[in-house]
Amino acid sequence: MDATINSQSNEFPNYDNITTEMDSSGESLETEDSVDSEDSLDSANIEDSEDSIAAQLRSSFIASDDDDMDFAMVCQMWESTNGILGKQPQRTCLYTGEMYAQHLLNGRPRTIREVLRMDAPTFRSLCDELKRREFIKVDKNKLSIEQSLAIFLYVCGHSERHRLAADRFQHSTETIHRHFKIVMRALCRLAVLIIRPPDPNVVPPEIRNNPKRYPWLKDYIGAIDGTHIAEHAPASKRTAYLGRKVALTQNVLAACSFDLKFTFVYPGWEGSAIDSRVLSDALTRPDVSFSLPPTGKYYLVDAGFTNMTGFLAPYRSERYHLDQFGGCRRRPNGYKELFNYRHSSLRNMIERSFGVLKNRFPILRSMPNYMQVWQGTIVTACCACHNWIRMHSANDPWFNRCGNARAGQAVPATPAAGISNEADEVMNETVQLRDEIATAMWNNHRVHP
Repeated sequence: MDATINSQSNEFPNYDNITTEMDSSGESLETEDSVDSEDSLDSANIEDSEDSIAAQLRSSFIASDDDDMDFAMVCQMWESTNGILGKQPQRTCLYTGEMYAQHLLNGRPRTIREVLRMDAPTFRSLCDELKRREFIKVDKNKLSIEQSLAIFLYVCGHSERHRLAADRFQHSTETIHRHFKIVMRALCRLAVLIIRPPDPNVVPPEIRNNPKRYPWLKDYIGAIDGTHIAEHAPASKRTAYLGRKVALTQNVLAACSFDLKFTFVYPGWEGSAIDSRVLSDALTRPDVSFSLPPTGKYYLVDAGFTNMTGFLAPYRSERYHLDQFGGCRRRPNGYKELFNYRHSSLRNMIERSFGVLKNRFPILRSMPNYMQVWQGTIVTACCACHNWIRMHSANDPWFNRCGNARAGQAVPATPAAGISNEADEVMNETVQLRDEIATAMWNNHRVHP
């Protein structure tokens, strides 16, 4: 190899532009020709010689397969020295993420609603609340709270991958990923404060101001149901997460008040689990912190749940869904159908809440490849945003569109799990209470149809 290099050493360009000759004594002498050649060498010849170095190095090392590693190292050193393989910045747009967030806040109201799924005043109030409670710490070296929250809402509102959000906000995917988690955890801490059961001593206006519901349904404090949220599960667990429509889902149990605010959220169960099984688990686990209704108060549940103390289900084998009572010839016939009709019209509030939540945050219908722990946390964070918007935005378009629309007809409920003999007496008391309410409503309906 040394012989090969020495034989081709004269072909390499002289970067010092000085030709040296060794005399017999070993001393280096400069010739006049070397000086003249330095003056006559132009910049074009220098560039041409530099471009040919890689080809010359390859020809000098190609004779030996054992020297491939040495050749690669020499080429890499030469190319890095000349800047050929230098890093090039990827996020080069002058329109930064902070500028984009401020543009949304100060731009047209429709734009921020389409991009961040809430209006500017609600967005600012949420930022101020997270800042006031120090759920997100302000650091001059990090992104602002407005930009961090905008990143989270942008990803959830468009079901976008982090790479697309990184291009929009001009940050690396690592930065987008990190601030997405920061906001998600902050919203979960806020959820503890705003996702709470309502005051049981206050009759909801949706019941008090409706003569067809008051006073018979005045003891209802909310509705409970399960919904299926998209899930991204590993291959070893996909069978358990297959939902009703042969898709990977998680069964999220939630309770809501009659003003469309969530009062309890329990995500994480497999899509193959039935609602009554998830409710039984929530009642028996102290870490879930599910509050049973006080004595004499009830949650509205569908036929998939057990009719028991604190949970009042409709009559089975009777018409129940609102679509089944459409038209003058399909009015309720008998006290059981009347009870089911008014029960369904009131319990329909939770179906509307689920509809608003999924339409506002498409990420719940197409979950990216996140860790399973995060997927449940994202659901809680989105429910917290749902409640905050309901509390601070009176003219939200998602709530307005859903307020006058009926929820789609639900799929047939799965029969509830069997109850033990010890619970027979309690169930009989609840059944008797339901019969009393239904009979009183029917008697009033016959007099005042």
